[in-house]
Amino acid sequence: MSGRQIPSARTPREVLGRYHQAMLDKSADDLADLYAADAVHEFPFSSPGFPSRYEGREEVRAGYRAAWGASPVRVEAVKDMEIHETAEPEVIIGEHVVVGALPTGTFIVPGVLIVRVHDGLITRVRDYMDGLAVAGLGS
Repeated sequence: MSGRQIPSARTPREVLGRYHQAMLDKSADDLADLYAADAVHEFPFSSPGFPSRYEGREEVRAGYRAAWGASPVRVEAVKDMEIHETAEPEVIIGEHVVVGALPTGTFIVPGVLIVRVHDGLITRVRDYMDGLAVAGLGS
């Protein structure tokens, strides 16, 4: 844990905004600090070389630290965001397009996040991203 004070009263919309900011900052700590200790982050459309899920805040931290630390990818923008409130107040759906840079050029990866937030912390994420686009980033 990074040791930062985590406010307990954050709406799902605020958490999603901080999630996107952590992506822009490429900060595994900021991202992981949004999660409850026993949260689950799932990748239903996993790609070769990527896990299908992270279990717990510290696995999220370690997984993103390793992935982002080993990658030359830099997220430059999270665009075309559509946020959908649901009948369940703890659940929000965010559609987005990630625009980023590699030493060889730019990339665009669309995705959808279904995020459940309880007491201001993420308890579950279903992260649907274009796996073929992600797998091709290293090529």
